[in-house]
Amino acid sequence: MKEEKVTLGDVVLPRREKGSPSEHPELPFIGLEHVEAHTMRLLGTVPAGTMRSNANRFFAGDVLYSRLRPYLNKVFMPTFDGYCSAEFIVFPQSEVVDSAFLKYLLNARDFVSFANHLNAGDRPRVDFEQLSSFAFFLPSYLSQRRIVGMIEELFSELDKGIENLKTARAQLKVYRQSLLKHAFEGKLTAQWRAENQYKLETADAQPAGGLALLKRIQAERAARYQQQLADWQANGGSKPKAPKSLPPLTAEELAELPELPEGWVYTRVGAVIDDPTYGTSKKCDYEVDGVGVLRIPNVISGRVEASDLKFAQFTPDEKITYKLIVGDILIIRSNGSISIVGRCALVSSADLDYLYAGYLIRLRPHQRLVEPGYLLNTLSLHSVRKQIEQKAKSTSGVNNINTGEIQSLVIAICGIEEQKQIQMEIESRLSEVDNLEQTIATSLQQAEALRQSILKKAFSGQLVPQDPHDLPASELLARIRAERAVSQASNKSSRVRISI
Repeated sequence: MKEEKVTLGDVVLPRREKGSPSEHPELPFIGLEHVEAHTMRLLGTVPAGTMRSNANRFFAGDVLYSRLRPYLNKVFMPTFDGYCSAEFIVFPQSEVVDSAFLKYLLNARDFVSFANHLNAGDRPRVDFEQLSSFAFFLPSYLSQRRIVGMIEELFSELDKGIENLKTARAQLKVYRQSLLKHAFEGKLTAQWRAENQYKLETADAQPAGGLALLKRIQAERAARYQQQLADWQANGGSKPKAPKSLPPLTAEELAELPELPEGWVYTRVGAVIDDPTYGTSKKCDYEVDGVGVLRIPNVISGRVEASDLKFAQFTPDEKITYKLIVGDILIIRSNGSISIVGRCALVSSADLDYLYAGYLIRLRPHQRLVEPGYLLNTLSLHSVRKQIEQKAKSTSGVNNINTGEIQSLVIAICGIEEQKQIQMEIESRLSEVDNLEQTIATSLQQAEALRQSILKKAFSGQLVPQDPHDLPASELLARIRAERAVSQASNKSSRVRISI
């Protein structure tokens, strides 16, 4: 057996070299945001000259390990020299442990779990002194190289499979958007309209069929407000606001929109919903014995996922104010990722015991005018997503959309009977897509599990056979211990001479 039980501190010490990036402004700088979590992939760099404070120096073949939030598992081995954030621990190349072997060791689940349990808090941070006690079996140097070669061969095959899965997932997203585009341009229900003329909004024979729908929208908004006033007087809560006057669509807006079938109109979201309301700003907690509060993590793929709830205490009036009903839509209003802003979930009967938090906005469709599912799908349409992102995008790092901007979104609308037919068509065609996407998601999870299984076998001596002719790791380890002892003695002697 050529393996030796060691600790991380036995075989490698961090590179302590720091410097001013201004000394080599042409070199790349790597920040924490430039290393992708879990994958050991570099997402990019910036010129070192753009950094003002001192930074850690690294060289090609070193291993960078993020000590902040170790559960993110950010590890990278550069093939170039440069500077990096002080939040990285830089491990130099070693005579005892191969850098690629070390990279995979730090990426393995056993090490991630070890590091993650060292400290608590929202922003846990570890240091080398804590990590140095991590114990593992160190094979001979040549065995390490063989292990790395086998890992990379297996990972290469695995990555090809993952790439194929991601390509398939992207194709399904394209198909989904294509289907929605056809649906909300009236193309999906063209035959249905031809066979069901008596169900269309144009029954009053107005010259421009869409005018009938627009007039009915206006009448329904006014009637809806009167009903809300009556409900408020009977039940209390927050007094409803009168419907806002929405600006008409401009010629410029209409010019960019595709032509609609007879009887369809473009309108603003605010015309078919109650006045949108923000959620509660009350602090919520996992330990509170109160009412469950839906937050951003609970808005998933068009539905509410209530497995991760926080709770708070509410007064009866607050419960009325933040109450949900079947058909409500919760929309995320603020997030660092622009792709998250505007993500929606449709409230079902299973969600009625919950209230909702301040980073969400409640949309309550006028169900005599718009089917909730129809509106939900409209809000995920690419052209509407483009409007949302244009309104929400910010240079401050936090993207935000407000109630007025949501109400101003332009959507296509048709009669309620055709909306129901569109929903049936969408649901029947997308049910198979949903199943395929779930299969792909499961396969990607299994791929990650397989990646970790490969690493587990690699570091337990099961991936490649040992070669009895290799120089034992124990000899290399003895050499580095001797060198460290000489270095320590030299440093001690130097300190004695200075004190004399």
